[in-house]
Amino acid sequence: MEQKILLEHAFKAMENAYAPYSHFRVGACVVMKDGTYFYGANIENASFGGTNCGERSAVFAAYSNGYRKDDIEALAIVSEGHRLAAPCGICRQVLSELLNQKTPILLATKSGLFKETNIEELLPMQFNGDDLA
Repeated sequence: MEQKILLEHAFKAMENAYAPYSHFRVGACVVMKDGTYFYGANIENASFGGTNCGERSAVFAAYSNGYRKDDIEALAIVSEGHRLAAPCGICRQVLSELLNQKTPILLATKSGLFKETNIEELLPMQFNGDDLA
C-alpha cells in the first residue's frame, strides 16, 4: 500500500462531503488487500444524530460489498482542518470491531499534517463482543 495514493483517494472522497452545518469536510478511503478502494465522506443532517462520518461511510461501503476486517489493508482519514481529524468516539467504537487492531489508520490534513496510528492506540480498553459473552 502506498500511503500517498491512499491519501489522494481520501482527499478525492472529501470532495463529496455534505457539510452544510459544520462546513467541516472529511474524506476517507479504505484500501483492501486486493487493491479495491472504497470512499467515504461525512454526510450531515439537521438532526445531527443522523449524521455519518467519513470513516464509517468508507468502512461500511467495504462491508456492504462483502469485505471484512481481514481484507482491509489500511484506512485514511483527511480534512481541511488545522489539526488532524481523528475519529470521533462513535467511529472509534465502530472501527474497533470492524478493523483489525493493528490496521494502519492514516490521518492527514491539506496543510500537510500527518500521523499513522491504529485503533488499538486510538481506543485502549475497548468494549467489544468479548464483554457480551
